Amino acid sequence: MQYQHEKLTYVELGSNALTLSKRFFSAVFDWQFSDYGPDYSAFDDQGLEGGLFQREEGAAPITGGALLIFYSHDLESTAAKITRHGGVICKAIFDFPGGRRFHFYEPGGNELAVWSDQPVV
Repeated sequence: MQYQHEKLTYVELGSNALTLSKRFFSAVFDWQFSDYGPDYSAFDDQGLEGGLFQREEGAAPITGGALLIFYSHDLESTAAKITRHGGVICKAIFDFPGGRRFHFYEPGGNELAVWSDQPVV
């Protein structure tokens, strides 16, 4: 792989429940992980490489920061899959210029979003 100068190549997400986060991302988005010890798991081939790390016990809640946004051809089915696997929708599907999207929390506490440019069927 050739990296581009001054472009994003990797993202790390802290998790309050690493095992649950890994299970969730595997089930919903088909991520595969490589474990590097008990507190870190890397993923690749997802449009951006990255990793999940176990946050320290008692760490403050996860708030603010960058919002990672997935794309879906079918928002409603993706939302259903997210809730079926332990995610919580925190902002229901809404319109914005260019499409529709929703926000959710994964079991490890991170807020993420899913968007689509596909019209309501």
